[in-house]
Amino acid sequence: MSKTATSRLDKLLANMGYASRREIQMLARNGRIFLDGAPIASAEQRIAITPDLRERLVVDGEPLDPLPGLVVMVNKPLGMTCSHKEAGALIYDLLPTRWRRRDPAISTVGRLDKETSGLILLTDDGALLHRIISPKNHVAKHYLATLDRPLEGSEAELFASGTLMLEGEAKPLLPAELEVLSPHQARLAITEGRYHQVRRMFAATGNHVTALHRESLGGLTLPPGLQAGEFQLLTTDDIAAIWA
Repeated sequence: MSKTATSRLDKLLANMGYASRREIQMLARNGRIFLDGAPIASAEQRIAITPDLRERLVVDGEPLDPLPGLVVMVNKPLGMTCSHKEAGALIYDLLPTRWRRRDPAISTVGRLDKETSGLILLTDDGALLHRIISPKNHVAKHYLATLDRPLEGSEAELFASGTLMLEGEAKPLLPAELEVLSPHQARLAITEGRYHQVRRMFAATGNHVTALHRESLGGLTLPPGLQAGEFQLLTTDDIAAIWA
């Protein structure tokens, strides 16, 4: 049976982006941190990191933020970059300000380019991030692509062949599955994450992607009610659905 992890309260809250350790100690001394309805006198107290801690710990009148190990699904809008540092609108701007100060930092699980919308995950769990993006785990990413020119009819066979070479690369792509929806629209499932891969695959056939939207990651699908720019925390069942 695994032992429950513990942490000093000031270290936990500082790593979650609340404030510096000194400031958190002041909050405790001023009676602004409560555990199980009782004020915590010292932020140096060690507490157990249990799943129900969010329901038991109140900081400055608010329930505790998601504990380390959080996974967030975002419906990425167009025009946002999956970066911490680039100029312009960033995917992290959609999160609460405090979350952007967490350590370990919240990072995107892979990337969507600025002109691609749809499902993207963010997490502070590095092991989970690498498990999802590792090519050897073959987690499929499903995209809805709108095309400038009508499909020719040979694309599905080419993409599934495992022989397609992208310009400037020396290794062929893994087989990918194409479902034609209309002359100008198709759904594509890939298990790799090469730079601008979907756009370059269609470019190799002489076509141009005019709109690209990621609908799902493995067995995890973007909920219809999650609007562009919105996010939701994932449960353990949601995360397990990626490999379902």
